[in-house]
Amino acid sequence: MPESVEQWWARRQWSKGVAVPYAIGTYRSDWERYPTLIRQYHPDLNHGIVLSQVPPAADVYLLWECDAGHRFIATPEEQRSRPGGTRRRSVWCPRCTELAVPKRIHLPQPDAGVHICGHERDPRRIEADPGDDRCYLCRRLDRTELTREQLVSMAAPGSRVALSAENGTAATYSWQCPAGHPVYRATVERILGGRRCPTCRHARGGADAVAPGEAFVSRWAPAPASAAEPELKRLLAERLDVDLGRNAVRTARPFHSHLEVWPDILIPELRVAVEYDTTGRHGLEHVGPREASDRAKDRLLRAVGWEVVRVRCGKLQPIGPHDLVAGGVTATLAQRIVDRLGEIRGELFVAAYLR
Repeated sequence: MPESVEQWWARRQWSKGVAVPYAIGTYRSDWERYPTLIRQYHPDLNHGIVLSQVPPAADVYLLWECDAGHRFIATPEEQRSRPGGTRRRSVWCPRCTELAVPKRIHLPQPDAGVHICGHERDPRRIEADPGDDRCYLCRRLDRTELTREQLVSMAAPGSRVALSAENGTAATYSWQCPAGHPVYRATVERILGGRRCPTCRHARGGADAVAPGEAFVSRWAPAPASAAEPELKRLLAERLDVDLGRNAVRTARPFHSHLEVWPDILIPELRVAVEYDTTGRHGLEHVGPREASDRAKDRLLRAVGWEVVRVRCGKLQPIGPHDLVAGGVTATLAQRIVDRLGEIRGELFVAAYLR
């Protein structure tokens, strides 16, 4: 159970039998990849204890202050886990996050009555046939020759239902496709409306056409996040006579509802992916949950016979056996990557592709 910083420090003093349980700088390397958290932490607000004296896994409440002056209490684990799906700087502060995303105001809808089938009318939906008193849900059930009960029985075993309407028409179920892809959430109405497994839908866009471990050109791959990745690719193309035009690798298991991953640079001839990682403009990239996502991507690549070389910049620590620490894209970095490729696949094999 988390405790106050004063109690935590006193307990550590007693258990270790010293006045200073952790020397200043002990955990500097663990915190320096979080520049935003370094700015938010103030020793004068935390019993004079500096951040480099606090273990990242310590179960202790610390007082933080964001750039806007908001003060809040959070454990080290909570702070390091804050970067979620958004890339706003405000995600490091719960108060700034709340102000950045104001609550939606739901205006009252006019009473549209009910259909003859008993389902409520949706005033926002234009009925296809004014003379048909059945709702759109019932008409879809007729066309698919499935009853609502039959469709609900197809939900994943152990599915939990969250009712958001008194009549239950907005219930959300967990579904699992026949291919066994991870469970996804949807209402019965969305399933009847054509929603299916997102992993299967994305795979039909290209991944289904190739075997696991094969590199290909995917339309789902995002554009380069910065000019550094294309520059590094250019420097590698000057040294290696390989095909750098592919942008995806087919995986055996889903990765964020896709059966493919998109490393920054792919070298299919050597089956090696090169990633260029920085913390980004607001210190949000490749830290916290996104670091866990990077590790999952690397595991999926290695499971299909690929190896990964990550170039870690901006105080990011290596997370793989072949990672390199660098300060930016240079010709020296490109040569270091070529040397690392020789260590992974063999110098004689890599030499066959040198220009």
